[in-house]
Amino acid sequence: MRPTDRRDSGQHDLLRSRLDQIVDSAHPLVKLARTIDWQFLEERLGAAYTDRPGRPPLPTRLMAGLAILKHMHTLSDESLCERWLENPYYQLLCGEEFFCHRLPFDRSSLTRWRQRMGEAKLVALLQESLHAATRTGAARPADFTRVIVDTTVQPKAIAFPTDARLLHRARERLVRLAHKHGVALRQSYVRVGKHALIRHQRYAHAKQFKRANRALRTLRTQLGRVIRDIGRKIGDSAALREIFAVPLSLARRVREQRPRQRGPKVYSLHAPEVECIGKGKAHRPYEFGVKVSVATPLHRCKGGQFVAHIAALPGNPYDGHTLGTVIPAITEHIGISLTRVIADAGYRGHNAPRSHGLRVFTAGQKRGVTELIKRELRRRSAVEPVIGHLKSDHRMDRNHLAGRAGDAANAILAAVGYNFRLLLAWLMALLCWLLAASLNSDPRPNRQNMPPSHHASFQMA
Repeated sequence: MRPTDRRDSGQHDLLRSRLDQIVDSAHPLVKLARTIDWQFLEERLGAAYTDRPGRPPLPTRLMAGLAILKHMHTLSDESLCERWLENPYYQLLCGEEFFCHRLPFDRSSLTRWRQRMGEAKLVALLQESLHAATRTGAARPADFTRVIVDTTVQPKAIAFPTDARLLHRARERLVRLAHKHGVALRQSYVRVGKHALIRHQRYAHAKQFKRANRALRTLRTQLGRVIRDIGRKIGDSAALREIFAVPLSLARRVREQRPRQRGPKVYSLHAPEVECIGKGKAHRPYEFGVKVSVATPLHRCKGGQFVAHIAALPGNPYDGHTLGTVIPAITEHIGISLTRVIADAGYRGHNAPRSHGLRVFTAGQKRGVTELIKRELRRRSAVEPVIGHLKSDHRMDRNHLAGRAGDAANAILAAVGYNFRLLLAWLMALLCWLLAASLNSDPRPNRQNMPPSHHASFQMA
């Protein structure tokens, strides 16, 4: 079934308090709730459901509001549930009329909703954040005609990969799965495998690499014996072969891969999609996750440096080869044709589409660079603090969502939280400016003619 739309009924309840009567109408979250076009989100996000019979899903405004609050305030799913239950402003943003003392949703509802929406539907939240910025005056449509494009790495929530630990974990997973499904193994290597891992770590720490390699060969041999033993025991059962297909495939890849081999490698058993990406950082030569493209306006908008577009780019593509997909996506999502793109030197040899009026300039470029473009090239580093805020303040520094779909969803939601946080600060500053303007326009009372009590109260105010 399709989710029900949230509309204010205007009804009263003797046993419950209406939220609009117990909250401050001038609070930024109340202003934000009135600014967002919830009908647009209900139409775009509600398209993921069908009219077939079944249990009705949770309202779209509730789930979209929870996603905005989660990434706007850097909360986990558990912390979000706790805060939502005790914060009336959170409930008002999510479309509740009366204060709720019990959660109308479950923690796992957030996970299922993200998986159902996917990258294509979650883009609507990013679009609405930019539309709300233009409606409130925090940005203008002309601000997004010239953008800065850069790439970064969204790290995955995995341990630092080493060959010894991967071999040990692969054997442990196979042994645990065999015990679960009643496959009797010839030997599990639970005790001696752990000792071999400890010996390898101690020898590697002491820089005794010959002994460390010997312990590593022991771990690889033990994993190979377990793989062959399981293959012999499940050969006659089609059901068991289906259950062990993916774990055995990953274990074989881990056993056969070598440190300097070319091509894809397994860096995590629970997240095999993780890639090793080097961005040339001295303090962090290699990062394990997925490459993400970020685009921001060239010049700062009134409300701040908004994120115009963000997308995960699996496969670790060359930066210059990403413009062929990024530029059309920016034009499609924003609805504005780009005139100028500023990028760093890593985008040389780009494959940007040849369209009328679009020019791409990279750092260090000499041909066709005027004084105006030189000044704009100095603005290229304005995207770096935006990337820093996305990682440190909006949950892009360590992605806990599963699979490539989780990589794309986490990047988009991080940009959504960042944009709405800027919009929240803009609404707060706008409110303060309006209050200051109203106070300056009103004539000040004559303190000499006021009673002493009134005079004291005016000073306190």
